[in-house]
Amino acid sequence: MRLYLIGMPGAGKTTLGRALATAYQVPFFDLDTEIVRRERRSITDIFAAEGEAYFREQEAAMLREVVQAQPEMVLATGGGTPCFHQNLDILLSTGLTLYLEVPLDELVQRLQRSAANRPLLAQLSDPAALAVRMHETFAARQQFYERAPLRTPPTKSVEAVRRLIDRYQTTS
Repeated sequence: MRLYLIGMPGAGKTTLGRALATAYQVPFFDLDTEIVRRERRSITDIFAAEGEAYFREQEAAMLREVVQAQPEMVLATGGGTPCFHQNLDILLSTGLTLYLEVPLDELVQRLQRSAANRPLLAQLSDPAALAVRMHETFAARQQFYERAPLRTPPTKSVEAVRRLIDRYQTTS
């Protein structure tokens, strides 16, 4: 099994991904963590020193590397991963992609606590500005997220998500 989790920042991809990897007894990877490991610096530092274009190139390269090296895994992608460098095509063609759909208001509430640690949100300490940015970001990314064959809110239990995945695999 190769399962890829996509969705907006704060959707719960890493948390659900770890739980699903444990449930399916396969390795778990977080794409951002893998980039940090390779670069030996934080995502924030990468963005500050090299910019978003460089980060997106590294993200695409790391995605391809992890996919090639891991025949079985659960992978939590970054929020923008499916939107650049034909990454979504890689995800869709090499495994099962699950979109964690979360209402924007809930995402804004979750991200208010961690926005300072996210390079594309760090300057947005005001909740209204964060909400505007999240709506703009979602508008740009929605077309990519909605191409995933499966979607679920992250508030569902791991067991419910497993049933959804298992049902999908037996019917496709």
